[in-house]
Amino acid sequence: MQLEVGNRRVFAATGGQPFDPSRPAVVFVHGAGMDHTVWALQTRWFAWHGHAVLAVDLPGHGQSEGPPLDTIPAMGDWLLELVAAAGCSRTALAGHSMGAMAALAAARHGTGITALALAGIGARMPVHPDLLAAASDGDPRAWDLIVAWGYGMPSHFGASRMPGLWLQGGGRSLLARGPDRVLGTDLAACDAYGSVADDAAAVACPVTFVVGEQDRMTPPAAAAELAGRIVNSRTIVIPGAGHMMMAERPDETLDALITALRE
Repeated sequence: MQLEVGNRRVFAATGGQPFDPSRPAVVFVHGAGMDHTVWALQTRWFAWHGHAVLAVDLPGHGQSEGPPLDTIPAMGDWLLELVAAAGCSRTALAGHSMGAMAALAAARHGTGITALALAGIGARMPVHPDLLAAASDGDPRAWDLIVAWGYGMPSHFGASRMPGLWLQGGGRSLLARGPDRVLGTDLAACDAYGSVADDAAAVACPVTFVVGEQDRMTPPAAAAELAGRIVNSRTIVIPGAGHMMMAERPDETLDALITALRE
């Protein structure tokens, strides 16, 4: 599906069903250097069970026109513009990593946001200087570092639910096909953003944290610190999953999202 936000073309996948803004909407937001395909194993369920689905490519990612947005608040504002452009009246947001930060920033200021599902997020999301430098320089080592740290240990030894599918290879290919230096812009935005906890405290809608038990990028303790700032929140821990839980544990991630977002 093609939309226009801020005079630029935006692509969003709809889960295999025509988008109907009269239905309760779920907007899925990807993480740094990625695109809408990270949600491919979860979006179809919502689209075929009464929801309007938009799995977006953020500006400068996937099939959406650039340039990329360079701050988390700008991403949050952009999400609200997207929701308005799509004509949604009741919208839940599901975000992963950087996308979770953007969803939180949107919900702090937005009306009509009914629920949040935040996967792979913490009260702070600092980026190691070596990773930030590699990503900013367009150095492929950045992809290797993210893949090495982003997947739980079972995924380092296979453990894919799909026979013949190499989880880490797929993750690296996803990062490699991103536009040049977009990953660096994204990671710099995550590293610079210091208002995650303040945004969390200001959110009024129900919030569900989806946490990978073996997440080394945003450990469970980091999510717990953030959850403590939200009165109406709950946490679902996915056993054996790392930061890339949507691919590592797709069924369990879907179950968590259904619990969080289904009306």
